[in-house]
Amino acid sequence: MTAGDDTADATALSRVAVDELNEAYEREEPFDMVEREHVETLPPAFASGEFGRRDAEWVVQWYYRRRRRVGAITDVERRTAEERFLENGYDAVVEALQGAAAATDLDEQCDRLTALVGVDVAVASAFLSFTHPDRRVAVGPREWDSLHEADELSDPYPDSVTTAAYGRYLDAVGAVASRVGRDRWTVYRALWQLGGDGSN
Repeated sequence: MTAGDDTADATALSRVAVDELNEAYEREEPFDMVEREHVETLPPAFASGEFGRRDAEWVVQWYYRRRRRVGAITDVERRTAEERFLENGYDAVVEALQGAAAATDLDEQCDRLTALVGVDVAVASAFLSFTHPDRRVAVGPREWDSLHEADELSDPYPDSVTTAAYGRYLDAVGAVASRVGRDRWTVYRALWQLGGDGSN
């Protein structure tokens, strides 16, 4: 069977598997509803610069609190990361997010965002999920490992995520999305759910 066959098993990321994993995500993931709201409201706000500091802080919190909830980081690590982001001035955050929203090139998008204190490429990927939700999704070990274990991405999760590594991850997510006829956010949610044993 091919990975796109509706009867393929769940780890093959078939269309049926992606849909079932996405439905499970909607039932079980506490961030589901707020993510849906923010995917609608944050892209135009970030593009225009008409957003509050808390909107930007929410993205950082979303990224780290999801990982804390599944045991990928400690609560101390989460708080430290969130506090580092608060060192940025509001004007710098607006400039970075507007620049990333306006840019089309991944390198420029990441460069704009990683100029901020406490933002590496992985955290930048979270921001890009809410500036370009049609093309970008967040990257982390749980999602990456789900792709790797499904033979959709050859490399294991890197010690440090570079823009090039993030680009490879996005290519793999895009390839799955094209094959199963679903958008990248749907595939992302399926990947998160697929890693639901808490080991990623």
